[in-house]
Amino acid sequence: METAKALTIAGSDSGGGAGIQADLKTFQELKVYGMSVLTAVTAQNTLGVQGVYPVKLEAIEQQLKSLSEDLTPQAVKTGMLFNSEVIGVVASSLEKYQWSNVIVDPVMIAKGGSPLLQKEAVNALREKLIPLSTVITPNIPEAEVITGISIDSMDRRKDAASAIVELGAHSVVIKGGHDDTATASDLFYDGSRFETFSTPRIQTMNTHGTGCTFSAAITAQLAKGSSLQEAIYTAKAFIQAAIQNDLHIGSGHGPTNHWAYNSKELMPIDA
Repeated sequence: METAKALTIAGSDSGGGAGIQADLKTFQELKVYGMSVLTAVTAQNTLGVQGVYPVKLEAIEQQLKSLSEDLTPQAVKTGMLFNSEVIGVVASSLEKYQWSNVIVDPVMIAKGGSPLLQKEAVNALREKLIPLSTVITPNIPEAEVITGISIDSMDRRKDAASAIVELGAHSVVIKGGHDDTATASDLFYDGSRFETFSTPRIQTMNTHGTGCTFSAAITAQLAKGSSLQEAIYTAKAFIQAAIQNDLHIGSGHGPTNHWAYNSKELMPIDA
């Protein structure tokens, strides 16, 4: 039986809560062999981002080439890509190596407000990367930037989801973490039907890395052969457990608990 392999193309979080570190932790917990392509090094902790240091394009391209020659992933996720040049290299490599199950987490802003994607890169995201995605997982502010639609209701969220699929995405999950309702409801759309995945909202500041972790869990499950709906359901349960079972680390926006899914009783998901 072949070992499932998943690749994350993202930035490093020195605080360990998001980025490459969160992705690899998630892959490991879901029993998938994790690989990484580093796009940037960030200096950050729970209080914010103190520095962003992009990796040279040549180094990103070589990392991708090395994996293509020996360790073909069954699923790939993208996270922090920082600028249009990096997006171009990643998109062209995905096409060149014909890697499938592409999950795009359009990382734009850190929890503390620091920009992680330059404004000029949004068009490259729309035109080059979104059309290659099996699923894209923006939060509400990211979906607003991608579509230009102000989201203040579920109907407007559906409008944004439709607009993203029209950009070429196979499907989209617009996450509900930035909503203010009693439940955290993620909206799925694949061009033909809408579906929501809902769990009780946990009131906590310690949600650093939730987006990375959620998309990484989808990636891991797709690498193992799960259907997209099954992968989203597991990812929702994984991140709910990670938020619910707080680690209480740091003085700001603390990280989630990546081992909680395998060690704690899980909240039910309304799907």
